[in-house]
Formats: sequence, structure tokens, C-alpha cells
Amino acid sequence: MADTASAPAPAWTLARVRLGAGGPLARLRVADGRITHVVPETGGDTDTGAGGGPVLDLDGRVLLPGLWDAHVHLAEWASARHRLDLAGTTSAREVADLVRARAGAADGTVLYGYGFRDGLWPDAPHKALLDAVLPDRPVALVSADLHAAWFNSACLALVGRADHPTGLIREHEAHEVLAALPATPAEVLDGWVEEACRAAAARGVTGVIDFQFGDTVADWERRSAQFRPAVRVLAAVYPSFLDAAIKRGLRTGDEIGSLVGVGPLKLFTDGSLNTRTALCRDPYPGLEGTDGAHGIEQTAPDELVRLMRRAAAHGIEPAVHAIGDRANTVALDAFEAVRCRGRIEHAQLLSPEDLPRFAELGVIAGVQPRHATDDRDVADRHWIGRTERAFAYGDLLAAGARLEFGSDAPVSPLDPWLAIASAVSRTDDERPAWHPEQRLAVPDALVAAARGRRLIRVGDPADLVVADTDPLDADPDTLRTMPVHATMTNGRWTHGPYS
Repeated sequence: MADTASAPAPAWTLARVRLGAGGPLARLRVADGRITHVVPETGGDTDTGAGGGPVLDLDGRVLLPGLWDAHVHLAEWASARHRLDLAGTTSAREVADLVRARAGAADGTVLYGYGFRDGLWPDAPHKALLDAVLPDRPVALVSADLHAAWFNSACLALVGRADHPTGLIREHEAHEVLAALPATPAEVLDGWVEEACRAAAARGVTGVIDFQFGDTVADWERRSAQFRPAVRVLAAVYPSFLDAAIKRGLRTGDEIGSLVGVGPLKLFTDGSLNTRTALCRDPYPGLEGTDGAHGIEQTAPDELVRLMRRAAAHGIEPAVHAIGDRANTVALDAFEAVRCRGRIEHAQLLSPEDLPRFAELGVIAGVQPRHATDDRDVADRHWIGRTERAFAYGDLLAAGARLEFGSDAPVSPLDPWLAIASAVSRTDDERPAWHPEQRLAVPDALVAAARGRRLIRVGDPADLVVADTDPLDADPDTLRTMPVHATMTNGRWTHGPYS
């Protein structure tokens, strides 16, 4: 995507930088949004064709390809930053106590919360618990995986579901009821999104794939007319908007605004692990013999193939959500039938025979390493006996698959260094690594976090991050908190002392 803003990106010469993790000292020039010269640093006035523009001495800091978050829900993440934080809660009762403490005035506005994970709770979320602490103000709490919503009675009445027995609503119905709530005004939400993009740039992010539910293309066309985002954005298309995108002639990668382009078509095969709706070959413990014992099928295989074929015929690449092993087989079978480029999002539980199919079919594995450490206990309970093939990043890489890291924000924070650290260490607490055989080496994790960019080369877009610490010298704690000195997107500083 080119930058369509009228003012050209300025020229810069970056002196005394380490070219990549563990790399040599070099000097490079950036002009018009691209890298134009890369030469060894000799300590003299090396000619980089600067022809004007400032020379920045970066004092031996490490220069890396710009990082991407290849799976975010940007408006959800931006909103979650302003909502009651439920992360780390260990019971429904604890959540109710947090709601009580945050109650505020009963003025009819919705009290939103985000981030609960009930897969290991000793008690069940129920509207009665919320009614007891806040009966008069609508309460809407969204699960960390975005696949469930927990409402009190006032909120259920607000969306026309007063007769719902429990107030805990999952999957498609959850998306429907959340969409029925009063919307945050567009101007407020857009301001939050702009702020969230700047925060992402501060962590070295130069691009995101935005899988926000809704008409994401239209939302970003509106935003790009108001501001230049601090990161590149690829805006996903959902099936209900596919016909409109085809009618407009939109294709994946087409520019629709400054630093904003069209992303993939988002499709679903199943649900999630925490809600026990991921589609699996084996039943979930305790659910044997029930209708949902193996999870749910969100899209029938024939319909999946039809939608993928229609999108691919018009230049829109599919991105297929698949978490359970059965769901991943269904998704790979669809790619084999259609023979198109695309992605599988999450790929959390895989059958061994499916591992080589990613490379054979040219399907990108869009994975979220922080989920492996966040969900290890839930996986140990609900995927017992199968976790050696869960979040199998080492096996995927060994089988030739291309990995691209994301956060699924707000499911985990929009911070690529957390993904890198989780992929490298397979733990985020004092416990030993969980299935250490699936760990990645730091260089491989950096490539996955940069959407496949391994080197900094002449002609590449000037999407760069300057780190104060060489990742090869960093322990997992340092990787998680990596000090980012500066970030550049399309030749413009978006974070740091030069922006």
C-alpha cells in the first residue's frame, strides 16, 4: 500500500545502527517511504546519497523490520482499554464484586466489562449474580475470547432478551446481542482507535490486519479521511459485506486510504477453546454424549468452499478461523478444493497429518503465541491427552509452514513482544515451559512477527523499528518488555524522539 497523503515522506540517514538482530553496524538512507541505500558503517562520511535530510546517530541500536500484528479486533481493543478490566478473575463471584465496586450511577448507560475466562471457574456466570449487585443499570461483560457475553437482567431487557434463562450468551447469539447495544458514537470510537494505533506504534508495530466485526472497510474509509493511522491497516471483509466488496471491485491489498487497504475475507469453521465450542475430533471431558460434545460447526464445509471460491475468483483472499483439530482439517480441505492463497487463523489444535498441508497448499498459519501461555491450563483440562499437538508452532515451522504472529487483541494485548516472548519461552510465569518442544528460536519468532521479513533491503518499504536491546541477547522477561527507541512506518517516525 502506498501512502496517498499529499506531502512526501522526508529523507533520513540512519547512522551506526545494527542491521538486524546480531547484525553488523551499517548506515542506511530512507527517502519517499522506502529504503534507498544500505552500506557498511565505516565511521566516516559514508555516501548514502543523502542529498539533504537529517543524519541520525543511533549509537549502535538494533534496527529491525517493522513488526505486524496479523490478527486484531482494533475497535474492540480500543474500547477494552476504556472498560472494566476482568482479566485474571477466578470466579463469577469475583467478577460480580468488581461490578459492584464499579457500579456508578444508575443512569441507564451500559456498564461494559471485558476479559473474563470462565473455563476453569468453580461457579457459573449467571444474570442473578449481576442482578444482586447492580439491578438497575445494564451490565454487559464480554469474555476474553470474544465468543461469549454475560448480561444482567436490565441489559437483557435492553436488547429484547428478557426471557434468557442465564444471561450467559455464546457464539453468534453473543455477537447479535452485543451489536444490539447502544453504539459508542463514531467520533468517540475513532478517537480511541487512533489512540490505540499510536500505542501500538510505541511497541514497534508498523501494521495490523483488522478483523473487527462489521463493515470494517467502510469504518476505515471514514477514519482515513480524518487521520493518518500510525500503522498500516488491512481491513477484513465479512461475508455479509462480500457482495458489496465484489461489486466495488475491491481486492485484497487494494488501497482505500492513507496506509489503509483491503484485507482478507473472514470466515469461521468453529468456536473457541474457552467456551468448549472449538470443533474437535474427540469429545470434551464431561460433555460426552451431549449435542455439543465435539464443539460446534459454524460454517458447513460446502458453504465454506462456496464462499472461498467466490471470494478468490474476485481477488479477495480468505482467512478461515479454525481452532479445533477437526475444524483445521475442514479448513485445509476447503483450501485444497479451491486452490487459492489465504490464511488459517489460530490453528490451535492440529492433527499430525495436517501439519505438512499448510506448506503444501501455501496457507499461512496466523497464530497467537500468547494464547498458548494464557490457555495452557484450560487446554490441559479440556484437551487432555492431546496438548502435545496444541499451539504446535515448532512442528508447523519444521513442516515448512509460514507463521505470522498476532495477538487477537483484545483477547491478548496488542504487543508483538509478548507474542515473541511466549513463542520463545512457552511460559509467562514461574512455571517451566509448557511443551518446550514447540518453542521457536528468537530469529524465527522475529520473522513471524514481521510477516516474513527477515532482512532489511534496498527497495523495501521503510517500515522499521529501533530497539535499545538486541533480541538475541534478551531473556524472556526482557523480550516481553523490550525497550523500543523509535518506530518508522512508510518513512515517517510514528514513535520516539524523532516523531
